[in-house]
Amino acid sequence: MRGQDIPMPNQTALLPNTVRFRTLLQRSETTRGFALLSPTLLIMTVGILIPIGILVAMSFWTQVGFDFDTTLTTKNYQLAMDRPIYGALLRRSLWMSGMATIATVILSYPMAYFVAFHIHRNKMMWIVLITLPFWTSYLLRVFAWKVVLGYQGVINSALMALGLIDAPLEFLLYSQSAVVITLAHAWAAFAILPMYVSLEKIDKSLLEAATDLGDGPVARFLRITLPLSLPGVISACLLIFIPTTGDYITPTLLGGPDGAMIGNLIQKQFGAVNNWPMGATLSIILILSIGAISLSFMAFANFVRKRIS
Repeated sequence: MRGQDIPMPNQTALLPNTVRFRTLLQRSETTRGFALLSPTLLIMTVGILIPIGILVAMSFWTQVGFDFDTTLTTKNYQLAMDRPIYGALLRRSLWMSGMATIATVILSYPMAYFVAFHIHRNKMMWIVLITLPFWTSYLLRVFAWKVVLGYQGVINSALMALGLIDAPLEFLLYSQSAVVITLAHAWAAFAILPMYVSLEKIDKSLLEAATDLGDGPVARFLRITLPLSLPGVISACLLIFIPTTGDYITPTLLGGPDGAMIGNLIQKQFGAVNNWPMGATLSIILILSIGAISLSFMAFANFVRKRIS
């Protein structure tokens, strides 16, 4: 009838669901978090899980010339386990990445601490200055370290000019140490920023209370600053360890035969060797190894944090 508001069927059907969803959002912080993260989770699902699923499927295939035999087989995994070179490169990669992670965190923590506690004005300018070297290409920074560590590089030239050595130090370049040094510098910003955020969130009144109770600088750092900044340290370790394990650019330019990593072998399988299933197999093995180590590290870090807090 004219003059009467007749509700639309779809509006009356959607109204209870809308109210129910709004009530759920108000009551559950977890639901609100997932609602905010849903676009990101969708992108991650499409951009990460689908490619990994393709790698998993491909790892059970066989390369036949330029084509794939899609008959499922575990031949690639058996070959990866039987050839010692694959396991040796994987262990070397995990070791070198672990050393680079430890070196980066140890060298970056004082800088993050200094900016968080001793810079009271223009903190944003300091953060920009910290990240300024990383505005350049990653490849250029690797080449810069090649110039510094080379036989006629800055370090060898300076030591020879001072008369401290008679011949260039060969171990500086094309070695595992060169790769670790370069990775530590290349990923320093990814360690400084999360640790700075954790240190910046520490309530300064806790430090003042510890001082009033008689704690010195060392005790205050070990009892308050370090435990409260552990989330940033853990994040920094994961942000560095996970990507550097599969790096192949730095080992190619600075590692030489002794500094080659599993990423170099994977790149060759997908490129020069043209054996994509084997490359996918090595990639899955690397992902599983990194995942196992990362989960173990997080469990250990949480245990340590509970013990010292």
